[in-house]
Amino acid sequence: MSFNLASSLPAWKALKAHHESVGSKLILKDLFAQDPKRFEKFSLKFEGLAAEEGPILFDFSKNLVTEETIKLLVDLAKEANVEKLRDALFAGEHINFTEDRAVYHPALRNLSDKPMSVNGVDVMPGVRSVLAHMKEFSEAVRSGAWTGYTGKAIKSIVNVGIGGSDLGPVMVTEALKPYAKRDLEMHFVSNIDGTHMAEALRKCDPETTLFLIASKTFTTAETCTNANSAKSWFLEKAGNPEYIAKHFVALSTNETEVVKFGIDAKNMFGFSDWVGGRYSVWSAIGLSVALYIGYENFEAFLSGAHAMDKYFCETPLEKNIPALAGLLSVWYSDFFGAQTQLVAPYDQYLHRFPAYLQQLSMESNGKAITRTGDMVDYTTGKILWGEPGTNSQHSFFQLLHQGTKLIPADFLIPLESHNPIDGNKHHRMLFSNFVAQTEALMLGKTPAEVKAEGAADDLVPHKTFVGNRPTTSIVAKKISPATLGALIAYYEWVTFTEGAIWNINSFDQFGVELGKQLAKNVLKQLETEGPVDNHDASTNALVNLFKSGF
Repeated sequence: MSFNLASSLPAWKALKAHHESVGSKLILKDLFAQDPKRFEKFSLKFEGLAAEEGPILFDFSKNLVTEETIKLLVDLAKEANVEKLRDALFAGEHINFTEDRAVYHPALRNLSDKPMSVNGVDVMPGVRSVLAHMKEFSEAVRSGAWTGYTGKAIKSIVNVGIGGSDLGPVMVTEALKPYAKRDLEMHFVSNIDGTHMAEALRKCDPETTLFLIASKTFTTAETCTNANSAKSWFLEKAGNPEYIAKHFVALSTNETEVVKFGIDAKNMFGFSDWVGGRYSVWSAIGLSVALYIGYENFEAFLSGAHAMDKYFCETPLEKNIPALAGLLSVWYSDFFGAQTQLVAPYDQYLHRFPAYLQQLSMESNGKAITRTGDMVDYTTGKILWGEPGTNSQHSFFQLLHQGTKLIPADFLIPLESHNPIDGNKHHRMLFSNFVAQTEALMLGKTPAEVKAEGAADDLVPHKTFVGNRPTTSIVAKKISPATLGALIAYYEWVTFTEGAIWNINSFDQFGVELGKQLAKNVLKQLETEGPVDNHDASTNALVNLFKSGF
């Protein structure tokens, strides 16, 4: 499976020649005019969900590609051994070689009877055991059978975590709020800024609050600091440390530290080292999701992702939706020089979806060293960003339409709203904007069209739109648990495909650690008296400013 630089592959060179030959000639409105069947040729449906869920449409037709482009991109995927790396991942091989680990989050949502093994051991019995524990616990809390130390039912749940232990549960509980037990108040604390914890606790009563401490090692500095602050707040009223067992559970693998904290080992939900943080919402880290939307809906969420996993493994690259989307990302990044990608969900419940995808994409592929240890000579790791439509249209869409940067964009929308108020008028307006924006980004507006509208000559350049801005439209029937699961898994496999092409390890995150290490040293200095002088002038000044004030 090994190769050095993607740019050395024959298919990469063929793509470069193709781009030099036709790249500037790919005018989307002309391509549609020349081929009335362009939509049919460049759109695909994912039909792996239950019939009542409906398919998910992926319309790639408004992208700067021809059939020849797609063929060359697929050739690149084959030469870069995307399929072999995918198969190695699903076989439990240690493809995260820098940490000598398997990458096996698909096992967490494997709802089939198929065994999945790492190091010769089937992991599915352990996965199913944790799921059964989650089911039992979530049903006890939701029914009121699980009570706090005064016998009252739980009303508030505070998830304390950071990174994937926060972003996933926050996003999914927001996205699936229509399925929630609304009398459960959900709070998520991640920031070490004391304000985050203080504002969450302001709304809670110790007698009816359950804390979920989400940390694989139970040693993450930010999470442990927040957890101890939560414990102090609780004990201030509860008094007896024995009551901690009724109000704190651990999503962790470190039983020693969990018990030392005061949490009963029976209230610990574990997961394995082959679960990366940004893939952990499928694991015990998703307990807050199960508590909020119910275990049956959580299982449906897993089932949607499992269906996308099956599709990704079984579908030829030429028609493989996540693989093609990943290849398009490489096409724009490395041949058109695009640095960013927009994700614009036209669904308010998905307002945290872009933030979740930021970690998935940028923590995975923000790398400059290949799997063979060489520095890349091409761009990797796009900057992913976004906000919900239509609010974003009145914010940064100006840059998309008339700015100087090429920004490929994904537009997501459900056909059916969970809140069809006012005779569904709102959703019709939302969908009209969704469609119109992709059309406007493609068509633009010529000077002649501006003049025909009666604009003064000196205003014509200001009202002209270049157009030809690429977009992908993703349309689901409704944002259900299964549909959301499939969409998240889709973006996981898009990210995987990008990393495989770029020949980088998408599964470590050493870049997260350096700042943490330095912060420990600075913290020690902040807790001792006297000025510091062992940093650069700027860092010395900032540390001393905190210690002594202005």
